[in-house]
Amino acid sequence: MAILNFTQHAATAEQVAAGVIDLMQHDLASLKALLNFVGLPTADEIYERAYEIAKLADNLMAESVMIGGAPFLMPVLQKALQMRGITVLYAFSERVSIEKIVDGVVVKTNEFKHVGFVEVFI
Repeated sequence: MAILNFTQHAATAEQVAAGVIDLMQHDLASLKALLNFVGLPTADEIYERAYEIAKLADNLMAESVMIGGAPFLMPVLQKALQMRGITVLYAFSERVSIEKIVDGVVVKTNEFKHVGFVEVFI
């Protein structure tokens, strides 16, 4: 199943292997402009942006999309996409801690490993 990446970030190798496809430059630029808010958004602006993003997904003939971003936008966006019959997925990752000894000092880093997708209906 092809899943269009409707987040601002490039898909990870694991997500690509799971079927996620990043948007092309022009579509990605349009999406980023809609996902980024400068200043406190109004409810009308949130609904308008969600509608425009859903329209973009429709124009790209998306059947499934991976979304993520501003928590105040996601529920509205999810509903707008689902009303168009588009499956909405959220990426699920697990944090993996890695410890290494570098020059006698323990250095701890975290990596996020893609595990799968969560589909939620509203």
